[in-house]
Amino acid sequence: MTIQAHLESLQKKHGALEDQLHDALASPSVDDRHIAELKRLKLRLKDEMERLRASTRH
Repeated sequence: MTIQAHLESLQKKHGALEDQLHDALASPSVDDRHIAELKRLKLRLKDEMERLRASTRH
């Protein structure tokens, strides 16, 4: 898998997590721990995307 393909895959996963987070925040019955986990996963993906972008700039 090329770096660009990996980045695109991460972006899709990030977008899917964003959708899940939006749905979770709209539902009053969703556990705060679940929301925190979604945010953590989203941040982890964002960090990985930034590392990949930084490594391709050099």
